[in-house]
Amino acid sequence: MKTLGTHNYYVYILTNKIKTVLYTGVTNDLEKRLYWHRNPEAVDKSFTFKYKCFYLVYFEHFKDIDTAINRKKQIKGLVRSKKESLINEFNPTWKFLNDEIK
Repeated sequence: MKTLGTHNYYVYILTNKIKTVLYTGVTNDLEKRLYWHRNPEAVDKSFTFKYKCFYLVYFEHFKDIDTAINRKKQIKGLVRSKKESLINEFNPTWKFLNDEIK
């Protein structure tokens, strides 16, 4: 049973500095998750750490975790050109949005 109150979930896309790799994820705390992508545990062998995907270029907000997870799966299943179209509509210059998340 879900508790009453506000629920916040985010589906997001990260890229590397030269924008050649895309990573799609879901979280309930975008600011904290961005921190952990950049500062993983010492033994972490994650995709984002390996490919240096630390830069936020796209996100969507949801109130329901199931909806967020389904959207993440939908985006992950897209070909790169469709993901690029999503990013271009949301963030045409592909500006890194990390500092805007507070």
